[in-house]
Amino acid sequence: MAEAAETRVATGEGGEGNAGAGTRVRLPLLDVLRGVAILGTLMSNVWIFAGPGAEWGVLSGNTATSAGADSSTLAGAVETVFRSLANGKFLSMLTILFGVGLAIQFRSAAQRGQPWPGRYKWRALFLFTEGTVHFVLVFAWDVLMGYAVVALLVAWLLTRSARAQRVTWIAMGALHLAAMTLLTTALLFASGGATGGGPDTDTDAVTLYAEGGYAEQVAFRLSHAVVLRMEPVLSFALLVFLFLLGVRLFRAGAFQNDAAGRRIRRRLAGWGLGVGLPLTTLAVLGGPGLFLLERYVTAPVLAVGYLGLIGMVMDRLRHPGLLTSALASVGRTALSCYVLQNVLAMLACYGIGLGLASRWADSGPWWVMGLWAVICLVLVTGASLWLRRFEYGPLESVQKRLLRR
Repeated sequence: MAEAAETRVATGEGGEGNAGAGTRVRLPLLDVLRGVAILGTLMSNVWIFAGPGAEWGVLSGNTATSAGADSSTLAGAVETVFRSLANGKFLSMLTILFGVGLAIQFRSAAQRGQPWPGRYKWRALFLFTEGTVHFVLVFAWDVLMGYAVVALLVAWLLTRSARAQRVTWIAMGALHLAAMTLLTTALLFASGGATGGGPDTDTDAVTLYAEGGYAEQVAFRLSHAVVLRMEPVLSFALLVFLFLLGVRLFRAGAFQNDAAGRRIRRRLAGWGLGVGLPLTTLAVLGGPGLFLLERYVTAPVLAVGYLGLIGMVMDRLRHPGLLTSALASVGRTALSCYVLQNVLAMLACYGIGLGLASRWADSGPWWVMGLWAVICLVLVTGASLWLRRFEYGPLESVQKRLLRR
């Protein structure tokens, strides 16, 4: 997300454009993809805000609405499909795109003769600091801190040989797949092979997010930081794998507006959707016991399919429309929109704001999906209006000013 403003790349190497070396152009597809990834991430996170116990409820397996517990009903089936299409998929897409942004900056630095990682270390530090503030003040399941750490590792890897990068990419993918398989097996055995239900939601957490004060929620995150920060540790190998995948896709020309780029996007859509959809369906039907496989194994495969599918749709559009322009605006202000969407969801769902999570707890999934749509509308409208006057988003501007110093 910190790379959203770096979609402009120096041409002259790798076919970024038809202009001469040193010209800076935009890759419109990347802006749209980032916008979709940001809104899609909220499509998954909104259930955390709306569920019993909110951020802590994830650990108890209680993020579904009462209707979602029974997938035989219309409401339950809709919730299951809605969540399954989003869970982990857009987060994986965002991670791949972060790797793309890193590759863009690496190439730009090389063309300018600048040292690498050079200033990128400060960019990563800003991202880690912003993620820490975001974790403490807004949302326990922040991704920025993990991205910052992985970005530094991958930035160093880009200075190594192509063989070293390829070996690391394969090794991280294999390590992650083995770890998820072992953890899933252990969880299934620990529960006696059962795949339904989880421990009861912590009553104190439910009360805290429904009725507690803001300072109490901040203190809760800090006191449980080790547990609440376990996802970046659990998915570290996957993050490295997806970062490097983004680098490889960019260097292969997957986002270029030419015949080779369109061919790659068709392959991504075909393989990603063809393999990812059946695997995701099986994981969802397998029940909560296969949650790790669904979110961290099948989701990245389907995310690749999403990338290809969106690219194919963009290839068929002769002229950008209102929707693509709105998505591109969100993509260009990705960091700001990511933080803002979580702030809005927090104020809507928690007791410190409107308290909708407790007030509408028995109203089924419809209000949650409606809340997602409303926040998306706010984001696309706000981003579009903001960019009419400013070149970068609010947080992106702060980042650039700090980096200049």
